[in-house]
Amino acid sequence: MNSFKILKFPLRQWRSFSRCAILQQEVTQAAAPLTIPIPEGVDKPVSPKIEKIVADITNLNLLEVSELSQVLKKRLNLPDAPVMPVGGFAVAAPAQEEEEAAPKTVKTNFTVKMTKFDDKQKVALIKEVKSLLEGFNLVQAKKFVESVPTIVKADISKDEAEKLKEALSKVGAVIEIE
Repeated sequence: MNSFKILKFPLRQWRSFSRCAILQQEVTQAAAPLTIPIPEGVDKPVSPKIEKIVADITNLNLLEVSELSQVLKKRLNLPDAPVMPVGGFAVAAPAQEEEEAAPKTVKTNFTVKMTKFDDKQKVALIKEVKSLLEGFNLVQAKKFVESVPTIVKADISKDEAEKLKEALSKVGAVIEIE
């Protein structure tokens, strides 16, 4: 005996009936009430349970907040984070980690500054300044050396600053590169 003959419906009708049942189920699921999205700038409604917890926490004093924080850290296995008091509230400071993660800028422009010089080598230093710095005559180089501390050159590369420091240091000048 064929198992389909037991049913009162022929096989074709049974398939169409089961398809109708599936379609009807999908329609009823799709007809579920739609939720309206919350517009921007409006606070999202909070569940009453969360609202009660927030109200209880805001009624705590500072010592109770500290105790609550310690208990939560212990129960949730949270590590101790560095905190800074800001307006009466303890706030973690992730900004320091962000600064460390940010790439540090590399200094490309340097300033060569003469801070002092050896009086015994003053004449040699004046001659060296005259030859190293463009547009200086002997009188200008003498006034420049005597006006120490002074900036020899600014906004130059590191290599040029090192060469200038080496040349002036040989003739008795004390040079700083900034």
